[in-house]
Formats: sequence, structure tokens, C-alpha cells
Amino acid sequence: MRNLVVILCAFALLVPAPASAWGFFAHRKTAEIAEANVSPETRAKIARLMRSEALIGTPDCDLSTIEDASVWPDCVRRTFWRWGYTAAWHYRTAPICEAYNARANCPGGNCVTAQITRNHRILADESLPDHVRLQALAFMVHFAGDVHMPLHSGDKGDRGGNDREADYGIVPGLNLHWIWDGPLAERAISDPADPVVRRYSAQERAELAGGNPGEWGRESWAISREFVYPTAFDTEDVCSTELPGETALTQEDIVRGVPIAKRRVQQAGIRIAHLLETAFAPGPLPEPAR
Repeated sequence: MRNLVVILCAFALLVPAPASAWGFFAHRKTAEIAEANVSPETRAKIARLMRSEALIGTPDCDLSTIEDASVWPDCVRRTFWRWGYTAAWHYRTAPICEAYNARANCPGGNCVTAQITRNHRILADESLPDHVRLQALAFMVHFAGDVHMPLHSGDKGDRGGNDREADYGIVPGLNLHWIWDGPLAERAISDPADPVVRRYSAQERAELAGGNPGEWGRESWAISREFVYPTAFDTEDVCSTELPGETALTQEDIVRGVPIAKRRVQQAGIRIAHLLETAFAPGPLPEPAR
């Protein structure tokens, strides 16, 4: 029976999804949170931009709702000849054993933090065509989600955990990045008794919001340094220790990680709501949020 459970769980995780796991589930949840926490005026402006979807020319990747927007950048980059240049925009890994530098490892603005700022500025510019602004909205919403996943920022010479094989409880053969991208995030935001998609109180929004893309990246880097790697490899000193290429997350490790992953999804959703409100606010264009 145990072997059957292992096989079924592993199969469920290995079945190809329309996008990466954060791309398909947690990203959509961040968008739903944002939509529930913006003003009716902002929702109406988003809906108007969505009517220009056909002009973008991606019929295989829907872009008619903000939930679609949250996964659209992962969908289109599968068409590598057209969108491959955007691959580097989804992350900005920083070594967890060096001082954090918000401007490093981002040549020519080709990293997640710079692209949140760039696309926020494009979205806010009403002189641009609607379909240009819609594309910017999709990139901004998606990348604001990406930067909140710890291993899109923290790294120990392993491509943000992609090169560290890791078991997820009884499910073998994943990697550390995949676990935080997928099954851990899904478990964190799937509790029907405590839904993440709702209208948050002003106090909750104030607690979850704040900062700029560079600071959000620093938060993720710190979580990688202080929790993800030490927990996965059972050591408090990840910087002077050569970490093995394989590890396993116990049930206790997973339970400890759940509230961290959940908070990152909630923060991303509330911060996306703020980005949308400021982009659509009347008046001068917003200053870049670096």
C-alpha cells in the first residue's frame, strides 16, 4: 500500500502542467488575492485593457483575466523563438553566503526585480497602446509573484536549488526548487478553513504590504539563507559546509515551511494589488520602485 501511495503521489507531481507549479496554482492565487483587494475602478480599468488581448497575438496563452495574466509569461516562454529572451526575467538569484546586493546579477535590467519596475512604469503610461500596457500588466503581475518565491532569489551554487535532488516526504526524486515552487506552495494555500483569497482588512494589508522589488528579493534571499537551506540540509552553518547533492524534507520540515510559503503568497497578492492601484492612479507617472 505504501508503494502504491508513493507511485500515485509521484505520478501526480510529474504530470506536465500548463506552466510551472507556482505558475499554475500559486501565481493564480496571488492574482485572485490582488483582484479581491483592488478598487472597483482599478478592476474596471484592467477589464478594459483585457479587451485588447487579440492584438498581442498569443492565441495559445489566454490573457483575458488577471488570473490568466499571472501565468501568461510562463506560458509564452515555451515558444522559445519568440519569447525566449524573457527567461532571465523570472529570477535574480543571489549567493546566500555573500552580502545581498539588490543591483547585482541583473545585466541590462534582465532580472525579476528590474522587470517588475519596468513593466509597472509601462502599465502606468496611458500614452501607450492598450495591448502594450496589457502585456506589461501580465509581466508585472507574474514577476511580482516570482520574486516572493525564496529560491528565485537565494542560491548556493545550485541554480536556486534546481541542482539539489530532494525528496518531499515520501515522494522521491524532486529537487529543492521544485518543492518550494510546487507541492509546498500548494499545501500552504489549500486549507479551506483559512482561505488566502479574500478581502483583507486595512491592518492586514498594512502588515503584508510595503517595500519595493529589491527589498522583496532581499526577503526571499533571507528566507533561503535562514530557513530553506538550513532546514533541507539539517545544518545551521550552510556557508562553511559543503552541502550534498541530495537530501530529503521530512514531514516536520514541510510543516515548518508551510506558514512561510503561505505568507509569501499572501504578501505577493497584496503587493500586486498595490502595484495595480498605483499604476492606474490618476496623475503623474509613479516613480520607479527599485
